[in-house]
Amino acid sequence: MFTGIIESTGIIKKIVSNGTNKTFWIKSPISQELKVDQSIAHNGVCLTVESINGNSHTVTAIEETLKKTNLSHLQDGSEINLERCMVMNGRLDGHLVQGHVDCTADCTNRITLEGSWEFTFRFPEKFAHLVIEKGSISVNGTSLTCFNVGRNSFTVAIIPYTFHHTSIKNVVAGTSVNIEFDIIGKYIFRKTELEQ
Repeated sequence: MFTGIIESTGIIKKIVSNGTNKTFWIKSPISQELKVDQSIAHNGVCLTVESINGNSHTVTAIEETLKKTNLSHLQDGSEINLERCMVMNGRLDGHLVQGHVDCTADCTNRITLEGSWEFTFRFPEKFAHLVIEKGSISVNGTSLTCFNVGRNSFTVAIIPYTFHHTSIKNVVAGTSVNIEFDIIGKYIFRKTELEQ
């Protein structure tokens, strides 16, 4: 379980395809602190650390993960968001994030304001019931708040700290991002769906 508060970013140094899987070598400031078999969110995708070599670590994404996320679009040099799993005796600064990406969304607009940025994303309309005004959403693993919510779009505002310390600064119109909808909303919808 994660919080959506990005701890660090990493740089993809190498990608190796093995059948339908892809193994990523990632260089980051936290790689040497990781442990093999540890769960780490990579752009919001929960992946298992397989090896560590100095300031780099490896993870593998299987075909199902590559189909549902933007990991298949990563290239050597791509910057990604990283977050270690939450410690259950601390504050929850973001919201509950599982690292189980629901879909991808495309950036349709990026506006630079005086001291902040606004990004608008388009997502598959079949998930419309999971996005609410002022609700929480995970974008590439970052916990953000939605506004201007439509049937298949929402906007988020980005403060300078988040802009400069996550990979959101690289997102432009046309960029695909990973989306995880709020788990509480998913359970509530499922319960009401079963009761009908």
